Amino acid sequence: MRALVIYESMFGNTRAVAEAIRDGLAAHATADLANVNQLSMDDAGHADLMVVGGPTHVHGMTRARTREEAVAWTTDPSKHLTLEPDAPGRGIRDWSDDPMTVVAPMFAAFATRADVPVLLSGNAAAQIDRALRHRGSRRVTESENFLVTKDNHLEDDELARARAWGESLAVQASQLLTTVDRGADEG
Repeated sequence: MRALVIYESMFGNTRAVAEAIRDGLAAHATADLANVNQLSMDDAGHADLMVVGGPTHVHGMTRARTREEAVAWTTDPSKHLTLEPDAPGRGIRDWSDDPMTVVAPMFAAFATRADVPVLLSGNAAAQIDRALRHRGSRRVTESENFLVTKDNHLEDDELARARAWGESLAVQASQLLTTVDRGADEG
């Protein structure tokens, strides 16, 4: 099975989570990592499973305006933020909304968000999930959120949790592929 982890990251937390998920997937599958800004429209179509994630901004997936605001935050020395090399660029929303984007047959969605109740922070993972199901990809498991502190650092153990989630995804997706292949052979 081939998996592709696609991410959008402004300050590095979502990239770190994506790398940990990729490492978990790699225990059971061939797994690659791609920033959404380095992705061609059909790269995900070459994978059996795509794992797609981004930061939660203003209750959901980023928009051009929220990415511009994040860039402005880096000019405030009290925030101690450094912009990722590929940020702001396009976001997951832009990529998934593009009619030319080819998606993998299976997906899982994740996001990073503030460690506050989801009612207050929002949940980009749920929006990513909805967008990919709308594009015809099959969900492997419920979306997942990885938590960031108010000082913009990943909570303790989030990277270990992301790696374990990646391992679990690989197993679940492989089982789904086996079931589909077995069904095709019987048909």
